[in-house]
Amino acid sequence: MARIEELSGLKLSPEEREALKADLTRILEYFQKLQELPTEGVPPFEPLPGRVNAWREDEPRESLPQEEALKNAPARQDGYFSVPPVFGD
Repeated sequence: MARIEELSGLKLSPEEREALKADLTRILEYFQKLQELPTEGVPPFEPLPGRVNAWREDEPRESLPQEEALKNAPARQDGYFSVPPVFGD
């Protein structure tokens, strides 16, 4: 569990750690049950039957002006988005 906490950046109490462990165990047991289902002859899931991806051509265009791109940024520094560190300090 310590590795999951480290990777996710979480600081869990012992109670939260036990609850997470129980949740993850239930999730894994559920997936093991799914492995038991007979899926022979079942077609793969198709969210929109008969539809094909409608990709548009990727055409270059003018970028947003820096000020407009940053206008809703909660924090900025030297003309860039400013975000808290993700990995360590």
